[in-house]
Amino acid sequence: MSRESLAARGARAQRIVRALARAYPDAQCALEHRTPFQLLIATILSAQCTDAKVNEVTPALFRRYPSPDALAEADPGEVEALIRPTGFYRQKAKSILGAARGLVERFGGQVPKELDALTSLRGVARKTANVVLGTAFGIPGIAVDTHMKRVNQRLGLTRAEDPDVIERELMALIPEAEWTRYTHRVIQHGRACCDARRPRCPICPLRDDCPWPDAARRERTTGAGEAAGSASRSSTRKRRR
Repeated sequence: MSRESLAARGARAQRIVRALARAYPDAQCALEHRTPFQLLIATILSAQCTDAKVNEVTPALFRRYPSPDALAEADPGEVEALIRPTGFYRQKAKSILGAARGLVERFGGQVPKELDALTSLRGVARKTANVVLGTAFGIPGIAVDTHMKRVNQRLGLTRAEDPDVIERELMALIPEAEWTRYTHRVIQHGRACCDARRPRCPICPLRDDCPWPDAARRERTTGAGEAAGSASRSSTRKRRR
């Protein structure tokens, strides 16, 4: 979409927003939680881990440590054992223990409703903060995970690799009131249709506004042509010898 004007991209983004709303009207955060604190901890644990696996782990974790105060005083070894299935468990244990202590020491045990305050906690980057703000408090935010990155790049709404840059570019295209819903719907679309390895383009509800299938097809055709040309040149050289 190199020749697409910003106005045209914005109009296409609006159509994508509406198509996603029709396709996934009930999309919501997949991390199971009852409180903002639980959502915060679950989102930290979801880094490089599936939401389904996190949901298997958190019930026992929250039974043992139901509040920031309880988790702040937890034995690191016990926490590591509980969250081990999520991967990178030692670092994640440090993050959730540090976040709990930050909540107790600086925010009276309450999850703050401000982005800067949330990102001041250990283990909390903008993605996690936006998940908590949007889902727990209804404050619009765009949370960029692997699905958001992949799907929006394929849609041609961003070319950036850095999540913070992707977030800013999408904020300029998507109406603020839709930021959180857009995030949930794109993530569901990434799981249900726009798979990383085998996207289901023929049945995609966004296919009319997605340039990726044509771009991918051109890339495959160009690659095949270049490979054939290289093989032909190699064969010619061998015959000349």
